[in-house]
Amino acid sequence: MADQIKVRGMVISSSPIGENDKRVVLLTKEKGKISAFVRGARRPGNHLMAASDSFSFGIFYLMYGRDAYTVVNAEISNFFRELTSDLQKTYTAYYFLELAEYFTVENEDESMMLNLIYASFSALVKGIINPRLIRYIFELKTLVINGEYPEFFVCRNCGTKEHLTGFSIFHDGILCKDCAKVSKDVMEINGSTLYALQYIVYSDIKNLFTFVVSDEVLTEMKMVMARCMHAYVDKKMNSLEILDVLD
Repeated sequence: MADQIKVRGMVISSSPIGENDKRVVLLTKEKGKISAFVRGARRPGNHLMAASDSFSFGIFYLMYGRDAYTVVNAEISNFFRELTSDLQKTYTAYYFLELAEYFTVENEDESMMLNLIYASFSALVKGIINPRLIRYIFELKTLVINGEYPEFFVCRNCGTKEHLTGFSIFHDGILCKDCAKVSKDVMEINGSTLYALQYIVYSDIKNLFTFVVSDEVLTEMKMVMARCMHAYVDKKMNSLEILDVLD
C-alpha cells in the first residue's frame, strides 16, 4: 500500500461527484493547489463530511492513485463557521477562494496565498475591520503575490516620487500631478488612499489587517481596485455578482 501524504491547507472549492462522493480543490503549503476525491463525503455520518466543505482548514491525509489524490483522513483545526452567519462575509470569503483558485497553480509554493486567505478569513471573523476594506486588501495583495500589480511608489510616466495624485490603469499605476494632466483615464486619489495602497504592497501578511480608513479613502480604494481587477483578471467570479449587490 502506498504511503499517505500529509499536507496542511484549506478546501477552496467543493463539488458533488456521483451519489456519495465529493471532489475538492485544496490549497496546500506543501504541494500548492491540488484536486482530490473524498469518497463517501456526502453520506450522512461520514467522518469526512464536514472536512470536505469549503473554508475547512487543517491537516489532510492523501493517497495517490493512478492519476488522482484521495482524501482518506483529516484533522480540521478551523471550519470558519462564523463566516456563514453573515451574507456579506460569506460571499466575501467565497470570492477570496475563487480568486485563489484562479491565481494559484499545482505543484508550486503557494504558502503566501494560503497565509493570506487564513489571515483574511480571521479578520472577517473578528469583525473589527470593514469587510469591504478586507476585500480590497486581499485583492491587491493577491496581485502582489502573483507578481503583476500597478506601480504605487513612483510616477509611471516620469519617475518622480513627488506629488503623486492620479491613478491610471492605462499607465498601470500612479502618476504625478503634471503627468496626470495629459494622460488618459486618470482618477484623482488623495494621499491617504495612496499610502494605504502602498502599505498593502510592502507589508507582511501578518501586518495587513491592522488599520482602518475613512469612508472617502474606502470609496477611492474601491474604484482603484475595480479598475485593477478588471485589468488583471479575465474570469467572471460568480460570488462577485452577489457580493457587489450586498455592498
